[in-house]
Amino acid sequence: MSDSQQYGIQTDSMTLQRFVLAEQKNHPNASGDFTNLLTSLLVAVKAISSATQKAGLAQLYGIAGATNVQGEEVKKLDVLSNELMINMLKSSYTTCALVSEENEELIEKSRQGNYIVTFDPLDGSSNIDCLVSIGTIFGIYRKKSEGDVTLADVLRPGREMVAAGYALYGSATMVVLTTGNGVNGFTLDPSIGEFILTHPNMKCKSKGSIYSLNEGYASTWSKGIAEYIRTRKENQQGRKSMGQRYVGSMVADVHRTLLNGGIFLYPATATSPNGKEIVSRNSTIAS
Repeated sequence: MSDSQQYGIQTDSMTLQRFVLAEQKNHPNASGDFTNLLTSLLVAVKAISSATQKAGLAQLYGIAGATNVQGEEVKKLDVLSNELMINMLKSSYTTCALVSEENEELIEKSRQGNYIVTFDPLDGSSNIDCLVSIGTIFGIYRKKSEGDVTLADVLRPGREMVAAGYALYGSATMVVLTTGNGVNGFTLDPSIGEFILTHPNMKCKSKGSIYSLNEGYASTWSKGIAEYIRTRKENQQGRKSMGQRYVGSMVADVHRTLLNGGIFLYPATATSPNGKEIVSRNSTIAS
């Protein structure tokens, strides 16, 4: 046994930055801008993780006294997380536009970079005060047009993203990332301040025993959704019924589903016929 193994220290850990640099070697014409962008994004994630850990001590619980573009009450930690994401991404000098779930308009329309980042800075913020897992969702596009960024550069299908992922703030902080070659999970080691590859090549199980959605809206679902959920609850043709789990934080529910299998749903309702936000959430998670 080596000294590093004896003392529980890995001397050859695959950090997220090392992982991205290795990926960069597969693209001989890469400028390094994408790596710089991810590095800045990870700084924001670390800062948000730190803020969530001491939110109670720093008086970051509670409502900030405003609503966002979705009509949701904005929490103090929402505001801080949004500012951290915006400032860190701007300081990378690699972005031409930012799209936040908290802002109605495009942020930073400029020519200083070639990447567009869409994000929900703090998903599940209604759970902040009761210490339930929350997260950050992000997606990255490369600008297609010449000159100033346009809405056509932003309103694109998720399959055109060059990277997508989320950060989960729970008992540990984890970043789950894809750059188009599989999905990998990196856990923050607080002793060195780096994300370490702990879940390589993540794949959702073909079968699962859990379905996840808010059944409080059952009376407003379409008949098709209601019937589908009914069939998940009942034993049919030798298939066991599924159990229900719902955290109320999309990142936490999706992460559990990715690890353990099952299905996560956020169906349209009579009052919200279009379902979840596609730009800042759904496209990223689907990617």
